[in-house]
Amino acid sequence: MTGTILITGANGSLAIPAVEHLLSQFPAFTLVLTVRNTSDEDVNTKALRHVLAKHDAKARASIRKLDLASLKEVSAFASGLETEIAQGTLPPLASIVCNAFYWNLKGPFELTEDGYEKTMQVNHLAHASLVLRLLGSFGPDGGRVVLFVGDSIEPGKNKLEVIPASIPTSPDGLEHLVHPAPDDSAAGDSLAHGQQDPKLSNITVFIWNPGNLSDSRAQLTNTPRKLVILSKLVVRPLSFVLRLMDPIARTSGAAGIDTARVAANAAHPGERGFFTLLKRDQAPAVSRDEQTQDAVWTRSAEWAGITQQDTALAL
Repeated sequence: MTGTILITGANGSLAIPAVEHLLSQFPAFTLVLTVRNTSDEDVNTKALRHVLAKHDAKARASIRKLDLASLKEVSAFASGLETEIAQGTLPPLASIVCNAFYWNLKGPFELTEDGYEKTMQVNHLAHASLVLRLLGSFGPDGGRVVLFVGDSIEPGKNKLEVIPASIPTSPDGLEHLVHPAPDDSAAGDSLAHGQQDPKLSNITVFIWNPGNLSDSRAQLTNTPRKLVILSKLVVRPLSFVLRLMDPIARTSGAAGIDTARVAANAAHPGERGFFTLLKRDQAPAVSRDEQTQDAVWTRSAEWAGITQQDTALAL
């Protein structure tokens, strides 16, 4: 199988080992790797560029700027990529890996330039916009959209849970996800909509929890000081003990390798659905509810400014 694999947040803890595995084990793919800052001033982008140089991947991988906090930038990026594929500069898409992530567990709510709560926009709305705009750029054999979740989507599973996960279905409740009141600390989780279009039926959606990553940089970014200390002094040094207590605890490197296999359609080829690690699992009940799916899907497209002319999917 060949084609283009698009990875957002490609300088992340999980993404860098995923890129390395793709370059070494699946060299036929072309990689488009997006980051917020493409300069080597960003140590993580510099590490990503080092991986590309190590595998002499200049001809088959490129690092590109994409800030998911700007829906205008997402639209322009998708349009440019669509043109490159249509003109034959890039092969058709084989996978879109929606890996970019943002959270803020210690500061006040942040709004993007679009007026949306930043966590909700980066993690969900911008990725929804990107995927919808690029569905028509997959090849005739289809491909994959890879989405990530954590155990916090299931009420009671995450040991640090303060507010149980839920998805409102009322118009006011959904609006509150992206336009929160200043004193509200709830955050929205990503949701893949179950709608199927016959023309796009060979594009599969693979939703999965890659595990609790003991060495993820996310634990040290925009998190309370006690979490940073816990990560540095307990979680990372004692990760081997943690794995005995938590069956899905593992390193970013291991999760990255599995991500590469999923993106290349080598793991569970042609399958779609919800997985924990690489084992088929059942999604939380709220995300299986069709009324909830329809409500979130419709409002997400509206918030992202998607019209019928922007996507190959029938809205």
